[in-house]
Amino acid sequence: MGTSTKTRHAVKHKSPSRGERTAKPSASPNHKPTIKLTPFAGTRSASKGKAKESVSAPAATPAQKANTGINSFAKALRFLANLNDYERLRIVRYNTQNFDLDRMRSLLKKIGNPHEQFRSVHIAGTKGKGSTAAMTAAMLQANDYKVGLYTSPHLIDVRERICINGEMISQADFARLTKLVEPIVNRAKPMPTYFDVLTAIAFKYFAEHKVDIAVIETGLGGRLDSTNVLKPEIAAITSISLDHMAQLGSTEPKIAAEKAGIFKAGVPALTVQQTPEVEAVLRQAAEKVGAPFDVTGKSIDFSYRFESSRLLGPHNRVCLTTPLSKFEHLAVPLIGEHQAVNCGLALSIIDKLKSSGFNISDARAMEGLGKTKIAGRMEMISTTPRVIADGAHNAASIDAMM
Repeated sequence: MGTSTKTRHAVKHKSPSRGERTAKPSASPNHKPTIKLTPFAGTRSASKGKAKESVSAPAATPAQKANTGINSFAKALRFLANLNDYERLRIVRYNTQNFDLDRMRSLLKKIGNPHEQFRSVHIAGTKGKGSTAAMTAAMLQANDYKVGLYTSPHLIDVRERICINGEMISQADFARLTKLVEPIVNRAKPMPTYFDVLTAIAFKYFAEHKVDIAVIETGLGGRLDSTNVLKPEIAAITSISLDHMAQLGSTEPKIAAEKAGIFKAGVPALTVQQTPEVEAVLRQAAEKVGAPFDVTGKSIDFSYRFESSRLLGPHNRVCLTTPLSKFEHLAVPLIGEHQAVNCGLALSIIDKLKSSGFNISDARAMEGLGKTKIAGRMEMISTTPRVIADGAHNAASIDAMM
């Protein structure tokens, strides 16, 4: 799933450019990595009877040439650890000073506006963002698209957040891009946040690698989120529930209004079935900016059912039908009724992308969907004793998990 920002817990005991598509060519900042120390260059005594002679150190690698700045993955992590990280602060004022899109735009401009160089899908919501994003990316990848995926938070390695076709950004690329933005960040007033910088690194990485499309998950909220500089092909909102109330509002409709801040004029806006009050807020927000609005399970024909078999065990199957798509009785690759709902939203995104010029085979999409795996989503990490890891972090998501 992904953020409004969330913290994952282990639960024990239980491109085309903005024109036509071109053919595809035939650790957390608090993590303390082990640092390999290299000997200092210096002098040593020559053979007996001779004066001391200078001994040169081996030629420095590019990563060793400078004594300052960011030259390694470990240094990149230390640099990031010194930035304001609103994911780790329990209470932070939600305003345009702390969450400043002009600050983000300024940072991106100084590195070439990479967010304008690839097409994207933008996903917000309280829960289900990461799962919806992962299923969407898997279906696009199975159709031979080069797909960037940006999610948060991470479980073990910060690089989990930035992937292309399922492969994390390398330590070398992460360090290189962090070094690129370091002087810009240090000179900026106000200084970009931890999430600002990670988002800029992700966008630059996707632009450099010329992804056909990137699936981007918001961090916190939507309206003021660092990712909300995009002009996406689709804007989608997953299930809304109470979370981050100090920042986003004390009621679901207030939270929904912040999430709906990702809606853009002329960009299809999608959501799942919500409470009547939440749906009304989302619909009004879409109408206000001139975004076509659809609800999976209402204006988009969608259904799901639970079943169990010896081969697959307990699972859900979904059906979604539109004039452009026909997905029938698909087994949802992730466990839980809530994942059937997330799957429906991902299928709706795929359907809408067809209208944006993406050539997507339903059969290949189904193959990709079946291969979707996400660590920390009802993941059985031990059978004796039984230990399950899941990212549930608020009352609604814990209820869905149980």
